[in-house]
Amino acid sequence: MIEVLTGTDRPRKYWNDLKTKLKKEGSELSEKIGQLRMEAEDGKTRLTDVADTKQLLRLIQSIPSPKAEPFKRWLAQVGSDRLDEIENPELAAQRTRELYKLKGYPDDWIEKRMRSIALREELTEEWKTSGVKQQKEYAILTAEISKATFGLVPSHYKEVKGLRNQNLRDHMTDLELIFSMLGEASTTAIVKTRNPKGFIENKKVAKQGGTVAGNARKELEIKTGQKVVTSQNYLTDQEKKKNNQIAFQSAKNKNK
Repeated sequence: MIEVLTGTDRPRKYWNDLKTKLKKEGSELSEKIGQLRMEAEDGKTRLTDVADTKQLLRLIQSIPSPKAEPFKRWLAQVGSDRLDEIENPELAAQRTRELYKLKGYPDDWIEKRMRSIALREELTEEWKTSGVKQQKEYAILTAEISKATFGLVPSHYKEVKGLRNQNLRDHMTDLELIFSMLGEASTTAIVKTRNPKGFIENKKVAKQGGTVAGNARKELEIKTGQKVVTSQNYLTDQEKKKNNQIAFQSAKNKNK
């Protein structure tokens, strides 16, 4: 990234100098940069500085280069948009719809997806009120609903659809979205009437809510003779290629 944005023929030295400069300025970025063993040009694996998306965006802001300016302007626009959305939440929903349209999703699917987002927010609010606080607990409860609804936890579900870092629900069919919504809406209704407290009680309710949707799914599958869960996704050719490359590299590293 340093090489692309600066045009320097010594990107490693530039990066080392920039880390020193950032540290002197009090930035914690250099301390948060991790290292992973990656294949070098000579074919050998060496510890290499790596960063997540947030760290990379912060790094771009620190690079004084004309090539970095378009990214900096974009980050400023995104920040401005988010502040506007805090003042007017409807703008966030409108932006989400526009993003889905740009990705080529049909209008009827977008409306279901927007409804699923609203139902999810309602459920998480109920969980907060019931004493579920940690993000890890949300993930476990979500997995309980998914397992009872579809017979798959989200990680395995993503494998069925050939997904990596993509959002699972963004690649669900209409029926998959509907049953996902039914599972979470049922869980929300049970939480409101039973008033479970804490993670353990909510875990039981999550399974109950998912079972309501799971039973409905199984009945439909019997009537139609077709499975609701499919490998269908909305990945672009470029995303599919990238996912295959990641899977290949992961398998290669595991073998090493």
